[in-house]
Amino acid sequence: MNLHAGRIRNAVRFIAGSSVALSSLLCATHAFADKAHDTLVYASDSEVENVSAYQNNLREGVILAHLIWDNLIYEDPATGQFKPELATAWKWESPTSLLLDLRHDVKFQNGDPFTAADVAFTFNYMTAPDSKVITRQNVDWIKGAQKVSDYQVRIQLKAPFPAALEYLAGPLPIYPEAYFRKVGPEGFSKAPVGTGPYRVTSIQPGVGVTLVKNSNYFSGSPLGQPKIGTIRFVVIPDPETRAAQLMTGAVDWIWRVPADQAQSLKATPNLTVAGGETMRIGFLTMDDQGTSAPNSPFRDVRVRQAVNYAVNRAALANDLVRGGSQPIYAPCFHTQFGCDASVALRYGYDPAKARELLKEAGYPNGFETDLYAYRERDYAEAIIGDLRKVGIVAHLHYLQYAALRTAYRAGKTPMTFQAWGSYSVNDASASLGAFFKGGPDDTAKDPAVMKDIGIADASNDPTERKAHYAAALKRISEQAYWAPLFSYSTNYAFTSDLNFQPWPDELPRFYQASWK
Repeated sequence: MNLHAGRIRNAVRFIAGSSVALSSLLCATHAFADKAHDTLVYASDSEVENVSAYQNNLREGVILAHLIWDNLIYEDPATGQFKPELATAWKWESPTSLLLDLRHDVKFQNGDPFTAADVAFTFNYMTAPDSKVITRQNVDWIKGAQKVSDYQVRIQLKAPFPAALEYLAGPLPIYPEAYFRKVGPEGFSKAPVGTGPYRVTSIQPGVGVTLVKNSNYFSGSPLGQPKIGTIRFVVIPDPETRAAQLMTGAVDWIWRVPADQAQSLKATPNLTVAGGETMRIGFLTMDDQGTSAPNSPFRDVRVRQAVNYAVNRAALANDLVRGGSQPIYAPCFHTQFGCDASVALRYGYDPAKARELLKEAGYPNGFETDLYAYRERDYAEAIIGDLRKVGIVAHLHYLQYAALRTAYRAGKTPMTFQAWGSYSVNDASASLGAFFKGGPDDTAKDPAVMKDIGIADASNDPTERKAHYAAALKRISEQAYWAPLFSYSTNYAFTSDLNFQPWPDELPRFYQASWK
């Protein structure tokens, strides 16, 4: 009790002078998440709009998906090797035909047996035009899937796709055909069923998701057997409140902890702070087509280039993000195959050059615009400050991600500050394909860029792939369709009672966590 009281006092001191409502802190302290109750509570700032893995692309949803569902293939985060998961073996029959043998001993969480019919259904349903898959690029390489026998399935590709195993091990979990057909997409999002290490028992909009250990999880899974009995995901938008509730024991694990806050938490007894650079990148998009307004300044390449010169990437990475963050100049992460940043123009921080370009474009006094963002308000405000120094007065619209994405895809956003983690797929197709291949998130729709990415995505020749990705990156940079800014680092803070290992792919593997 004395330790708990001391942690509350420390938490109150921690948030003193901030705008955090103490009531939210004190109300949360009556239901402690802890080792004694075998309940891990983890908090994040964003709510998952739809728990169904194919119907959301928010990182919180990616985390839940890896707890609820399994993939055909597992990618070992330590070695990068592909290992059997729901599939026991696979072979390429041709560059566009992949034959997979499946496990015989797996059941879905409702008791239904897992068979090839579920795999064929999942991919045939999700590749259909009316499936409402959020990130079409994840499935658009699949032509279809056929059940060969109860435990063998064939996946046919539209064209060769060298990154196929990366995707099968990442954003493509397997759904239960019979149950999905029974409840439909809406029912499935409210009561999802998978084969994964945890099953959902409660989904409360605005509050969070509760999962319990799948006691029938199949032996031999490369994920290992889940060890913690109950996992609760809760939504706490304010970073100070998240930290304070961690300090009081109301939650066990938080992430995206600001660098200054992380330093403070390191001094708190019984808490562990860890982190480092991740695959996630931060970037600005600009309305180069003028869909948000016919006279949009961003239609002029010189204005877009001015924005690139105006933002101090190094200061953002080194002074604000920190923790291993690096400035970036290409719209991909440096470890992804095909992400050759050397071909991109290196837009150094040069406000004078930015003002010169704005003057040439007819904006000697700058202009006003709107900037949309959904996370890291302090990062967005720092970017706005840099833009203001060259005469671009950006008004911040801070929204939930789903609302921002809807406005962005409707062409209503002059500028956005966004982040992208590529679903942890270590291939440039996961970044360039999502934003520059003609899909709903591609504002430029540059034919030359789309052609090069299409060739690179489908080629089995590594040299050819690299050459065409490089050509696309060069064109994107010259036209300044984006202002790539920095790689993210992620700071995690959690109770010292917890065994937890962070990974650079920004996927917290709670199924491998345990109590000490």
